[in-house]
Amino acid sequence: MVLAIESSCDDSSIAIMEIKSKKLIFHKKISQEMEHSIYGGVVPELASRLHAKALPNILKETKKFFPKLKAIAVTTSPGLSVTLQEGVIMAKALNIALKLPLIGVNHLIGHIYSLFIEKEEIKPMMVLLISGGHTKILNFNGIDKVCEIATTLDDSFGESFDKVAKMLNLGYPGGPIIEKLAKNGINNIALPLPLKNSSSIAFSYSGLKNAIRLIIEENKYKKEDIAYSFQSKAIEHLIFMCKRAIKKYKPNNFGIVGGASANLVVREEFNKLSKKYNFKLFYPKMEFTSDNAAMIARVAIEMYNKRLFTNYKELKVLPRVEFKKCKE
Repeated sequence: MVLAIESSCDDSSIAIMEIKSKKLIFHKKISQEMEHSIYGGVVPELASRLHAKALPNILKETKKFFPKLKAIAVTTSPGLSVTLQEGVIMAKALNIALKLPLIGVNHLIGHIYSLFIEKEEIKPMMVLLISGGHTKILNFNGIDKVCEIATTLDDSFGESFDKVAKMLNLGYPGGPIIEKLAKNGINNIALPLPLKNSSSIAFSYSGLKNAIRLIIEENKYKKEDIAYSFQSKAIEHLIFMCKRAIKKYKPNNFGIVGGASANLVVREEFNKLSKKYNFKLFYPKMEFTSDNAAMIARVAIEMYNKRLFTNYKELKVLPRVEFKKCKE
């Protein structure tokens, strides 16, 4: 088995997965949403302290599996440096105590493998990653063959929901709150479609977010209608750009991952797109859409089988990481 640790942002999580069967043996996650909600977003130092308390408590529940462990995996990038460090410290301690090899895992690759928990990987696949920190279209053809087709020029999809929710004094995280509020709204506000006149495949949410700010200042629309209009345009932008990528690369398989992949309106619109362009659509189970150690464990199994271990001294936190651009 492999033991995996995830602490890239505000979720403390540990998982244990069987190498041969890929069966998830143990998985626990402790969310910090309540602690951060009063601030309207994640406070890194607070998150770090909460990880330092939560991770050892979860680890105690895994001791009975220690004799069967073959490796210790941990998220090393990308994320908040002070929170990533909590996971890395624990991984190094386990490395010393149990004399097991270390596996440093890219959190974004983890999100791709959230599609393959307790399953074999499917490749090639075009993957849309939408979360609080990232909005990317990736081409996946194996653990060491991932390239970037498109990314955001400014705010991410999930981040824009958080910021709009904050402007409306709705709380954190913004995604589920905006989605729920939008159910009672109507699309009665004219908003710009970002990058409509650009020929590139890219995302941008800062202009849309600013347009919402101006709408809020007018103080003549209901919050439900603002939420509906914003969500509709934000998703329309996703569809607009993904349609360009689909027409260009013609994928047979398309996956949507990341915390925002739990949005049911996103799923509904991409279901329509998959029927129109005839590709198979894949989502993670709802419990694995947000940050979790199960997806890190699933990556670790692939890395273990390829003997992609990380030396103790080389296991370091990398807050930012970039993928190579896909060749035209």
